[in-house]
Amino acid sequence: MSGICAVQFALVLTAVWASSGLAAWSQTSPQNLPKKNVKLDSPRGKQVFASNCANCHGLDGRGSERAPNIAERASVQRLSDAQTSHIIENGVPGTGMPAFHSLEHSDVEAIVAYLRTLQGRKRTPKLPGDPIRGETVFFGKAGCSGCHMISGKGGFIASDLSGYAGNRGVDQIRSAITAPTSNGDRLARLVTAMTRTGEKYSGRIRNEDNFSLQLQALDGTFFFVAKSDIERLDSSQSLMPSDYDSTLSHDDLNDVVSYLMRVAHASSRESKAPIEAFEPE
Repeated sequence: MSGICAVQFALVLTAVWASSGLAAWSQTSPQNLPKKNVKLDSPRGKQVFASNCANCHGLDGRGSERAPNIAERASVQRLSDAQTSHIIENGVPGTGMPAFHSLEHSDVEAIVAYLRTLQGRKRTPKLPGDPIRGETVFFGKAGCSGCHMISGKGGFIASDLSGYAGNRGVDQIRSAITAPTSNGDRLARLVTAMTRTGEKYSGRIRNEDNFSLQLQALDGTFFFVAKSDIERLDSSQSLMPSDYDSTLSHDDLNDVVSYLMRVAHASSRESKAPIEAFEPE
């Protein structure tokens, strides 16, 4: 090969290499790499959520007759972003949750980010008191753990409070403690059924149909009572004390509120059963 031909060949090879190298760089340049830890556009997430999710889960994520509450439901709040994205993209077989294969992954990420705002997990709450003291009051002086469970500890007759404070403000949580009949939440109630043969059953109504009542006593025992056997059903009594405003000090209340908020905003919780999170309760 002559010197001129060799130079020309080298120039052509260099041009080809540069062209292919430029193409490869364009595929791996920062703007084309998968984006991680990017602050997603919240308005975009709200728009995609409204178009694809709100029809069943509601604009606020708190559910409807078609789908569960995914803003407040503890099992949903415990899901990681990856688990939630998987459910959105692939659906939940055997339930009303469809697969959204047509959504771009960026749209799925935007939905998850917006869902976190509905759940209150994107906000860093300012605690009004001491959560460590609040835990002591919750399991001690206030006796909340006698009915309520939190982080796997406590009672079962009332609602699990592990995620309760996740999307509620300080004033709303405090009001739920001091004025339980006016805060809008459904309260656990205790009823007493007297049968025609003199038997007495007390507990929370777990199920009821036209023919029977299913009661759960405070010790966990279940009773099935036929309505035809009931002579009298006493008026419902709320299991939630109504005097915490006087029996707990202002500091006690702030500490309990802080404890509930700290637990709800714990970032280390992962669901062991992500599929069940989107199933009907």
